[in-house]
Amino acid sequence: MTGAAKPDRDPGLQPERTRLAWRRTTLTCTVVAVLATKSAISDAITAAAVAGAALTALVWIGFLAVAHRRIRALDAARPRPLSPRGAMLATACTVALAAFAVAVVL
Repeated sequence: MTGAAKPDRDPGLQPERTRLAWRRTTLTCTVVAVLATKSAISDAITAAAVAGAALTALVWIGFLAVAHRRIRALDAARPRPLSPRGAMLATACTVALAAFAVAVVL
């Protein structure tokens, strides 16, 4: 008796879900950066507030670059895995945005 053959895995679904997850994360990162910048500048326009807003924008641009590169890589028929350097950069940007958010709230 032969068992039922396993259906082939559809390789197009996983990259699409991953691409959508990167886009959602990028949107969330954008909202956090805008709110942190708004909060830092709306209280008082000081040198520290401007520096915080500039650092937030710089970290956001770094994350945007990593996300855009990853989204473009997922367009290939067989996408490459995320490089360790890209993963570390995305993690560092996320942690830095969280630290800036804490600094703005305090």
